Amino acid sequence: MSILAVAIAIAIWAIAVALAPGTLIPGPLAVVRALGELAANGKLLRYAIASLFRVTWGFSLAVVIGIPLGLVLGWYRRGGQTIAPALQFLRPISPLAWIPLAILWFGVGDQSAIFLIFIATVLPLILTAMQAAANVPHVHIQAARNFGLSSFAIVRRVLLPAAVPQLVGGIRIALGIAWLVVVAAEMIAVNSGLGFLIVDARNAGDRYDLVVAGMLAIGIIGLALDSALRVAERRRFA
Repeated sequence: MSILAVAIAIAIWAIAVALAPGTLIPGPLAVVRALGELAANGKLLRYAIASLFRVTWGFSLAVVIGIPLGLVLGWYRRGGQTIAPALQFLRPISPLAWIPLAILWFGVGDQSAIFLIFIATVLPLILTAMQAAANVPHVHIQAARNFGLSSFAIVRRVLLPAAVPQLVGGIRIALGIAWLVVVAAEMIAVNSGLGFLIVDARNAGDRYDLVVAGMLAIGIIGLALDSALRVAERRRFA
């Protein structure tokens, strides 16, 4: 069914472009040729690797810092209640609002984009981990204590297994945010990557076929990343 939906969408796209010959929007064949051009000159692979590099670093830092911190704050309720207002204050601030500060602190380059990805994903991960820890039934923790388990053992054998399903969902959402942010950051703060490809194609002679090809590549890679997490999730809970 999904393949049929894609085929119908492509057909509607081609017909719409054919009925409006003066439009700047390229048709499917033009986009396919643009993808072939990008693949032939190496830009598609090079820019995709650059974007994935930034996402990997920024998102990994967010996971390594955000999830343990969130679990600790969710475990120790008083600490969580103290920090939560500050987190809730920072969370609605768009990651793009940090771009001027990122450029000021790190200059134009990979570090700025990695910082923006980190900022965009660490807060949702902290809040997700806090909620996951808070949702663990207190009776389970009390039972573990009655059996003489240490705090470390309770975290490893009770807290983490109970929190993992919610954490996996939060990680999937945060990864989607990271992929969105890296594209936006590359349009402003760096001179490579798929986001930069779109802006560069627009500025270098209105190559809208390359613009749409870049958008298509972004969507395909984003779908592949989410699908990989879905597979890992199914295997984990199978």
